[in-house]
Amino acid sequence: MEGYKRKRRKSVAEINVVPYIDVMLVLLIIFMATAPVITQGVNVDLPQAEAEMLPEDSDKPIVASVDAAGIYYLDTGDNNEQPLDLLTLSEAVMTQLQVTPKSPVVVKGDAQVPYDAVIKLMATLKAAGVPSVGLMTQPES
Repeated sequence: MEGYKRKRRKSVAEINVVPYIDVMLVLLIIFMATAPVITQGVNVDLPQAEAEMLPEDSDKPIVASVDAAGIYYLDTGDNNEQPLDLLTLSEAVMTQLQVTPKSPVVVKGDAQVPYDAVIKLMATLKAAGVPSVGLMTQPES
């Protein structure tokens, strides 16, 4: 009986990249699935230049404001601003837009108000059906 000779295998010095490709494809799918969920926001048209006054021929604006304490107000032109909660403010804006649908809507926020309060106000206005919201500014002196 002849001895069994084992063939000596050559060692492979190449890196197997298939597992790396699999991992990269899985990561790509995860990022593609989570990217739309992560990006949220309220659409705001930012001015390209200095702020301009509203045209004289436009309807009286609906002014939704928030003071430094985070209390919300609505001024529809009759100068009787009263503190409102967001639900009441939303209903009042919807009613006003049914009466005068072309009225511009602007947000007036105190300089010390938390950013969160302004975002809540803008989200409430969007839910009330406001197509676009302007931000009220004060001219620099």
